[in-house]
Order: sequence, then C-alpha cells, then structure tokens
Amino acid sequence: MATYDEAMQTLKLTSRTFYLPIVKLPGGLRDAVAAGYLCLRSIDEIEDHPTLSGADKASLLGGISRILQSQTSVETFAHDEFTQLFKDFREELPEVTLRIGEWACYAPTFIAPRVWEATATMADRMAQWATVNWRVSNKSDLDRYTYGVAGAVGLLLCDIWAWFEKVQIHRTHAIQFGRGLQTVNILRNRVEDLARGVDYFPEGWSLEEMFTYARENLDGFSSYAKTLPRTTFMHFVEIPRSLAYATLEALERGDEKLSRQAVLQIVGALDPG
Repeated sequence: MATYDEAMQTLKLTSRTFYLPIVKLPGGLRDAVAAGYLCLRSIDEIEDHPTLSGADKASLLGGISRILQSQTSVETFAHDEFTQLFKDFREELPEVTLRIGEWACYAPTFIAPRVWEATATMADRMAQWATVNWRVSNKSDLDRYTYGVAGAVGLLLCDIWAWFEKVQIHRTHAIQFGRGLQTVNILRNRVEDLARGVDYFPEGWSLEEMFTYARENLDGFSSYAKTLPRTTFMHFVEIPRSLAYATLEALERGDEKLSRQAVLQIVGALDPG
C-alpha cells in the first residue's frame, strides 16, 4: 500500500500543475483526488508511450480494465494480477504505471470503487483508440476521444466532490473542462504526436479550428464557473484552467509551449503559499 508521502511525491513528479491544488485539499478529499489522478495518469502513460506498439497498448489497457472491473474491495485487491500483466513490460513502463494497484487502493475505501470504475472505463476507451491508431476523422470522433480520455475525468471529479463536500457540479460543464484541457494538450504535443504517427485533428481541420474547439470548451466551463461559490473545487481548477488559457495564447503566438517563467508567475499568483 502506498503511503501519503509516496503518493504525493509521485504526484509531484508526474504533474506539478495538479500537485499544487491537490496537496492543499482537505484530507479525505485530497486522497481521493490524488488516487484518481494517479490511476488515470498510469494509463495515460501507456497511451502516450513512444515505443510500445498499438497492439501492446491495447492489450495492457484492456488488461488493466478487466482487473479493475473484477475487484470488490481494497482488502482483497488482486495486486498480483497487475504484476503478472506487466511482467514483460517492466523495463518500458514508468513507476506510476507499475504501481497502479497501489494508487487504486490509496483512495478512501468508500470512494475507491468509483475511482476503479472511472479508470477501467477510460482504459477500455483508450484501448479501442489504440486499435485504430487514434484515427480521428471528424468532429464527432474528436468529441468521443476528448470525452473518453478527459471529459470522463470531469465526471469523476463531480462524484468525488459530491461525496465529500456535497457540492453539486453541472456534469455537462465538467465534461467541457476536461475536453478543453485535453485539446490544449493535443495542440501543445502536436509535433511529437505526428512524429509517432498519431494525428488527433479531424480530417481537414486547421490549427485555427482546433484552437476554437479548445476555447469553446474552456469558455463554456469558465462561464459556468462564475456562477459557483468559492469552494475547494473552484480553488482546485484555477491553476490548470489558467495554465490552459495561457498555453493557448503562447501557442497562438508561435511559441512551442508556455515558458517555465510564465508557468511560475501564473502558479505564484494563484498559489502564493
């Protein structure tokens, strides 16, 4: 079982963007969100792996989904099944992926099955995309992809906040939040994705159309967010939302990415502590 320090250290190593807002959440809520993030990051590392074949990715992701779907409790969790699944890939996969079973059991016991369900569902969708080499033909495909790998994260966050703080978040706008962040990632990683033979742009779409798609989703969520009280949820989304907008602006200027100095300025303004 992962300790608090191990979970937070892994979180910090995999995403400073989400580490800062997560670590400041109150106890049980923090652990639930951290467990969900680490589980989803575990499978994201497989999807984005630069050398694994599409067939291997689909096999691993499908295996993860099947294992998670068959679990009934933290106490009886089948960690050995993950060990068996990864045995031929231990050199290729990062630590955050190899320890997915530990992250799955890090969540408070009563919310853990919801984290498993979300991760299993997303892994299945990623496996399906791997089998078609992430071929996005039209906007409907893009909507399905961004929902499957990011919009569903928004839904998980809705459920976690409802459990812990009785905060009701409109699910449509939570999906927009995930879609917007994922589209910014697609734009930021465009060159690397094309180099490995993956193109998330619908056929015939220009950069301008993809920027518009990203902004429509981010703006939809941001307009809704203005109606919400200043809860821990709003504090949680401020950093990734602000970084997403700033990254779009940097990419539109022709920069490869948002500079580290700009990131530190944004994070420092929102999280001075």
